[in-house]
Amino acid sequence: MSPALHGVLVTATDTDVGKSVLAAAICARLRADGVDVVAHKSAVTGLDDPAPPHGRDHELLARCTGQDPEEIAPRRYGPAVSPHLAAELAGDQLRLPDLVAAVRAAGTAPDGALRTIVVEGIGGLLVPFDRRGTDVRALAVELGLPLVVAARPGLGTINHVLLTLEAARAVGLEVRGVVLTPWDDGDPLADDNRRTLAESSGVPVDVLPRTAMDPASLARATDGLPVQAWVASAVAR
Repeated sequence: MSPALHGVLVTATDTDVGKSVLAAAICARLRADGVDVVAHKSAVTGLDDPAPPHGRDHELLARCTGQDPEEIAPRRYGPAVSPHLAAELAGDQLRLPDLVAAVRAAGTAPDGALRTIVVEGIGGLLVPFDRRGTDVRALAVELGLPLVVAARPGLGTINHVLLTLEAARAVGLEVRGVVLTPWDDGDPLADDNRRTLAESSGVPVDVLPRTAMDPASLARATDGLPVQAWVASAVAR
């Protein structure tokens, strides 16, 4: 039986909904609190496209943990496509045992002690790694880490969040929280979405405001968020 990991897996309802920012903010907060935290992302795609102003996902995470970006994302691909297709185009394969082993290695210090790890998923829970049924959800199941779900605050988010929670619960994954981001106070629709999701999902619904992308600002953006409650030991497997 493998030792339980300590950390959280950050997933999302879709792509480009703030998952990387949320994962980076969690890392920044934990590091500011003196926690030995590392980040990991199984694959990054889209390196052929221009980088956003705050850098690519693994670069943003690296600024918040002190790691090298390449250490955070061992599989990096040029085309901005789903990871299974990106791997195929590169003549590579994303095998679940390899992905799990990479996360476990990242979450274990050289002396064998467990480190707190923030695993950023890719897109949503059902994004495939291959054509044989391996997806982000399968990785989450193998790791046993609790989930935090990033979601848009606006129209459509209720359906997207509830579908994501249903997919997670169907395989016994624990969802510790939903985070609506980027959050702007005073939007009646977003306010109602937050209230409706909290009432209907049975999961705490928090918000992450717009923020600058430096580690100090990202850490401050999590003020009031239950970051320590999100990060917990997983079930040993």
